[in-house]
Amino acid sequence: MTEEYLAERTVSAVFKEEEQLDGVIRRLLDRGVSRDHISVMGKNFQSKTKIAGFLTKKDVILGGLRSGAIFGSLFGSFLGLLTGVGVLFIPFIGAVVSAGPLGAVLLGAASGAIAGSAGAGLVSALVALGMPEEKATIYQTRVEAGEFLVMAEVAADKSGEFQLLLESAGGEEVSVSEMTLPRAVKGRCNSPADLSPEVRSHLSEAAQKTFIESYNTAFDESNDSIQAEHTAWEAIHQQYEEDESGVWTKPLTKV
Repeated sequence: MTEEYLAERTVSAVFKEEEQLDGVIRRLLDRGVSRDHISVMGKNFQSKTKIAGFLTKKDVILGGLRSGAIFGSLFGSFLGLLTGVGVLFIPFIGAVVSAGPLGAVLLGAASGAIAGSAGAGLVSALVALGMPEEKATIYQTRVEAGEFLVMAEVAADKSGEFQLLLESAGGEEVSVSEMTLPRAVKGRCNSPADLSPEVRSHLSEAAQKTFIESYNTAFDESNDSIQAEHTAWEAIHQQYEEDESGVWTKPLTKV
């Protein structure tokens, strides 16, 4: 049985040049950091592969960010190995390219563990997750200035090792915080807390219950989380209407 990856703290740093990112991601992967626990964000990527368009709520509910299927990968780059490469808009920063779980968290920032932070930029989201405000403010300012944020979720007893790794790779403002990014659990869902934040933020409490019941039924039959997620969304579309805020909350009236 594959040993479950242990993520207890987040090591973060900013890098001035895009060319530095390939090296630091490669080194993180080589040292055993799960690609699902590495996040990269920046404004000024000069990728050879065009990333088409902006993420919308419909893109999110179709699982585009989770699977990376909508936007594809940055070919020829280790960045392309990370999960969910896409483009999103962050208040006070503007349009950014985001890869990894941080992007999913920001899309789901309107509710759940980081309620109220969606309209307040990167600072409020990171602070709500457990990062010191002073450091979060520095990161937002430097991303806004065109630099690149890298975050790696690691075991507590290895956080010092990865702090040194980011520093030696050219990272600045390196920090370790006792935070990890919320994400959907693998396997069955036992409660709304097991849903990924970007999914949970678009469902009312009743719709969350419907989603979980449908998801678990489909997962028990297929053992495929992606297929189960699509089946659950089909159930939502059949039973609920989307309100003006993009939340599936109004039960459809049966004729």
